[in-house]
Amino acid sequence: MKNITLSVDEAILDKVRRIAADQKTTVNALVREYLTSVALREDRWAEAVRQMEALAAKSTMVVGSRDWSRDDIHER
Repeated sequence: MKNITLSVDEAILDKVRRIAADQKTTVNALVREYLTSVALREDRWAEAVRQMEALAAKSTMVVGSRDWSRDDIHER
């Protein structure tokens, strides 16, 4: 595991220390958990995009021509 150095406003750090203490954890653990969630979210997004592209490639849907206008749709 690698170590990193962060600069954080003192007031923010004080609040985060209290939050960590309330949760019976450490600031280090909170930061590690947050960074992990960011990385996993990006992985999930990339996988979702890959799956959508695979579905689109297999699709047999044919899109017809657009022979209507916005005004036609909203005509009353």
